[in-house]
Amino acid sequence: MLYEMARAVLFKMDPENAHALIMNNIDWAVALGLTRLVTGPVVSAPVKVMGLTFPNAVGLAAGMDKQASHVSAIGALGFGHIEVGTLTPAAQPGNPKPRLWRLIPAQGIINHMGFNNVGVDAGIKNLKKTAVKYRAKGGIVGVNIGKQNSTPVSAALPDYKVCMQAAYADADYLAIDISCPNTPGLTKLQDGDELTDLVKGIAEERKALADHYGRYVPITVKIGPDLQDDAIRSAADVFMHFGMDAVTATNTTLSRKGVENEPKSENVGGLSGLPLFERSTEVVRILAEHTCGALPIIASGGVMSAQLAVEKMKAGASLVQIYSGFIYSGPALISEAAQAIAEWSRNA
Repeated sequence: MLYEMARAVLFKMDPENAHALIMNNIDWAVALGLTRLVTGPVVSAPVKVMGLTFPNAVGLAAGMDKQASHVSAIGALGFGHIEVGTLTPAAQPGNPKPRLWRLIPAQGIINHMGFNNVGVDAGIKNLKKTAVKYRAKGGIVGVNIGKQNSTPVSAALPDYKVCMQAAYADADYLAIDISCPNTPGLTKLQDGDELTDLVKGIAEERKALADHYGRYVPITVKIGPDLQDDAIRSAADVFMHFGMDAVTATNTTLSRKGVENEPKSENVGGLSGLPLFERSTEVVRILAEHTCGALPIIASGGVMSAQLAVEKMKAGASLVQIYSGFIYSGPALISEAAQAIAEWSRNA
């Protein structure tokens, strides 16, 4: 009830301003224990994925803490992992405002943010400061990286290498975003020779960094839901061939299926939330069936309830991430989903 009251106030605000209000105040709210009024108990149900032990199976998707400025505060809400970013080689403002809209009746969100961030060096500097307490309790931090908006697709690999070099020493895992529909040309990297060349280059860079630092950092590649089924299978083959450790499914969608008549649905950008659940879960299922469990799947897209989190696991996921569900259902969803997955896993 408390979160419903807070949400009613926040939903009267511009979405980006509401997000900034939460982020700017979460550190002291956690420090004073106020967030305990709207969260459930922290769930300990360890799961091993990508060679890492996650405290529980529920994580925060990239996009909430873009600058890695509030990792321990957000982690205190009960997440088993937090994915920060997306970070690019240099700081960039993203797309012009307004660029974020709620589709409230459909429990959806359209964003056209465009990788707005402080740049990878500043982001990693933030991470070093803000993740200490979270990591001390076993929390896992992933760093999501992408290409600069101004970088042509043909020159994307050097951007990813720059970000890998900057983030490698401080990331528990790296997430390669090649599917955000709000960055010019980015989704073209998901198919054909572009995908093969990119993933090959990323694998080679990881090998060089592992040799340099003496530690192996797992990599997941984030794909979109708008790929054709055969392209999804082909992408999985590329990931496995070059030793990627997981695939994240999925990013937001350009489709407006099911929300065509919703106010604001005509706005440009990627759609997330409940309208994405069906297709993103189908992508998880396609990947799981094709790879026969050889490639772990981090499932993201439309997890608005504990039951929907379990449905992702049933489809073949190893971990689940939430974003829109965190906004619509509140922080209690973290504990509820983690507990539901743990119970399902014991009985599966």
